[in-house]
Amino acid sequence: MFINISKSKTGSNIGSCGALVNYLEKENRLVENLSESEKWFNGNSSDILPHEVRIAIDANIAKLSRDDGKFYLINISPSQKEIAFLLERFGEQEAKFQLKEFALKVMDAYAKNFHREGIGGQADLLWFAKWEKNRYYGHQDKAVIRGEKKRGELKEGHQFHIQIIVSRKDITNKIKLSPLNTSRGKNKSHSQKLGQFDRRAFKESGELLFDKMFSYDRGLQETFQFSNSVKNGNLQERRQVDRILQFSKGRDEWRAVSFRELFAGKSQAMDLVANLLSGTSLPSEGMERSFPRRRKKRKGKRLGRS
Repeated sequence: MFINISKSKTGSNIGSCGALVNYLEKENRLVENLSESEKWFNGNSSDILPHEVRIAIDANIAKLSRDDGKFYLINISPSQKEIAFLLERFGEQEAKFQLKEFALKVMDAYAKNFHREGIGGQADLLWFAKWEKNRYYGHQDKAVIRGEKKRGELKEGHQFHIQIIVSRKDITNKIKLSPLNTSRGKNKSHSQKLGQFDRRAFKESGELLFDKMFSYDRGLQETFQFSNSVKNGNLQERRQVDRILQFSKGRDEWRAVSFRELFAGKSQAMDLVANLLSGTSLPSEGMERSFPRRRKKRKGKRLGRS
């Protein structure tokens, strides 16, 4: 599971989101029948048009300066193994819907990770998501650099993913929220005012949510904690990982849950997911639809606002 936050796929995020919205419409431009085009969605609707996304995000910028970021891009990309798991369990159409349901839970985690009063879930945010089926080779891909693939060529395998544009301001257009802010306040109350966002906890919480929602049995080396410890861990953490690898050889029962138990009480992501799941359960099948597949828009109703 790969979850990433960036300023924009098309460059700067200090102006209109129009260029980004247009970029994310690339698959729709290949559809011959407009009725088959993929619509945008959020927690309120699954039938949102691209110009409505641009207008809503561009208008939600109260008290932001010219050089302030106006929006952010969140990329939710399951691995091919995770996608294959969903396809085998649900079939293509239902797997697509389940991935959209998962995106709603990820946005709940995004909201809660700010630890801000008045920001309790995705309904407190202004955001719009787009499901995409394919990925394409870019100029930075190694296969393109080696001359094995051409830029713009389709990548092999299942490439389902979701791109989300989220406003810098909350749904009321009053509270600034920056997932790129890592500054710490002078004390706990000051930190809450700044809205410090733990990107590592957010990325890991997405993985944990996926496993809990779909009863996915994640292997040890598939975990974010494992790969992050190998790539970014200090010497002590890397040695611990080496010992775990040696211990786990030939032990089929040593899965992600075993590795995570070593971090119990140390992971903010686990606390975040526990908070999301407290008092509720996430059924893996027959989930209640959080949004309709198609719903006619009412005139005069602002998108993203219930």
